[in-house]
Amino acid sequence: MGLFDSLFGSNSDQPKNIKKEVPWIPLVSVGQLEEIAQFSDQKTQIIFKHSTTCGISRMVMNTFVNTYDYTKDQADLYYLDLHSFREVSNETATRFQVQHQSPQLLIIKGGKLLTHSSHGGITDIDINEYL
Repeated sequence: MGLFDSLFGSNSDQPKNIKKEVPWIPLVSVGQLEEIAQFSDQKTQIIFKHSTTCGISRMVMNTFVNTYDYTKDQADLYYLDLHSFREVSNETATRFQVQHQSPQLLIIKGGKLLTHSSHGGITDIDINEYL
């Protein structure tokens, strides 16, 4: 073992870069919004609206993914690419009475929007409060 290995650890001691799997459900149709409202009677529904062309949105999404630690039994997690599905994004804002923003996180339970936030405020939401 060399000096650098003893000070900083060897490469074999370093965790492998493992990509975290998040149980995204693609939100691609307006009809899914009614399903989300209905499913929210049984368990929490989460919508993450993402702009694929925005660096801030990408950064917030990466932070969200890295901290997301819930199972499919606890919540359904929907991913909405607002550029590819602009009509769905617009209807999401109308259906749940929020101003369109991106990135944006919405938490729905009992057919109603419980909370939402955008940009850096997304990471301030404690999802545990809504499960």
